[in-house]
Amino acid sequence: MRNIIVNGFEYLKKLESKIAFYPTVYSLFGVIFAFFMYYVENKGISAYLMDHVPLLVINNTATAFNILTTFIAGLISIMVFSFSMVMVLLNQASSNFSPRVLPGLISNKRHQKILGIYNATLLYCIFTMVSIEPDGDKYQLPGFSVLLAIVLMVVCLGAFIYFIHSISQEIQVHNIMQRIFSEAKNRLDKLITSEKNSSNKFPETEKWTTFKSVSTGFLQDIILEPVLEFAKNNECKFHVLAVKGQYVYKDKPLFKCSMKLEAEALEDVLSFFQFSRDEVIDDNYVLGFKQITEIAVKAMSPGINDPGTTEIAIDYLTELFEKRMQKQDVSILQHNNDSLVKINTVSFKTLLFFVLAPIRTYVKHDVVVVIKLIHMLNHLAFNVNSKNNSYVNAIKVEASKLFEDAKGAISNEADLKLITQHLSAFNL
Repeated sequence: MRNIIVNGFEYLKKLESKIAFYPTVYSLFGVIFAFFMYYVENKGISAYLMDHVPLLVINNTATAFNILTTFIAGLISIMVFSFSMVMVLLNQASSNFSPRVLPGLISNKRHQKILGIYNATLLYCIFTMVSIEPDGDKYQLPGFSVLLAIVLMVVCLGAFIYFIHSISQEIQVHNIMQRIFSEAKNRLDKLITSEKNSSNKFPETEKWTTFKSVSTGFLQDIILEPVLEFAKNNECKFHVLAVKGQYVYKDKPLFKCSMKLEAEALEDVLSFFQFSRDEVIDDNYVLGFKQITEIAVKAMSPGINDPGTTEIAIDYLTELFEKRMQKQDVSILQHNNDSLVKINTVSFKTLLFFVLAPIRTYVKHDVVVVIKLIHMLNHLAFNVNSKNNSYVNAIKVEASKLFEDAKGAISNEADLKLITQHLSAFNL
């Protein structure tokens, strides 16, 4: 039962990120509200208001038809324009920045809710217009429902103005990188907090039983609480071999266990590993590094040639690496000071290499951006309090690679001398 609830929650979380989720939900509310108002009108609310507050009721059938017809036509036009703007946004983001940023833009709840408001109001107007009887008298006309349609249309106009403002901000590269940075940083903060009282001590796992994956896809998430509870209840330990965010193939090693698991227990444990064809920053901070790196590389491509964007991306990467240096390379989950679950993660050295390697390739000829990278490495190596010497050594190795690439691409002696001065702290 617990597994069904957990999997159901994860499914709803994925469903919520789809672009059609909120428009569908809001549309259902619009239809339900239209039928509710039809029920209320049959109870005589318009007749009551006509006698007591006539200003709140539209009492002319032709006027009501004209208002609702105009609203329906106008809403369709607004919806077409809004959806077109969303498609332009996604196309421009994919072309100028990276296709990886699309899921984050699509899952923008504000835009989804605005489209949902359009749909709900449109459906409400349609059902309200259908309920009008052309030959009915003023007491049969759903005048109050028409007034509510006017109010909802005013809300739609306000939402449309906000939509134009929001989407014009959303396409700016600074805001895209800020969103990616914030999501990755929040994920890192959670992981660092969870490791505060953990220990690095864990038994050797070479002789443990290895269990293979039954699915193919990105290891999007590992639901850790039930894994830890399972290990505690069954007096066993786990070593998760696959790295979160890694593309795992079927029948490849997924995890090890200190005891053999029966078929039913194995099925329970495997259900805690969530596979997907999509990657989400909220579940995997490494994707944040990848997306910002791809934006930096794309900005330095000949077709775009925007070193300013690359420098901003390096600033964001510097802060993310600074945060990453506070995290351990291996995560250990404990219960009562007993280490029960070991989780392999992308090491700092590997992450630093996969971020800097493509950037070095594209910026090695640009003195200003190379110096910006050197400042990043200097900051991480000498200004960040890190108790892990392997992190500092990895930074020095990358500084050496950057210097070699710059020497091969830059022929100006004055520029090389300037780069050497900035790298003097590394004693290369």
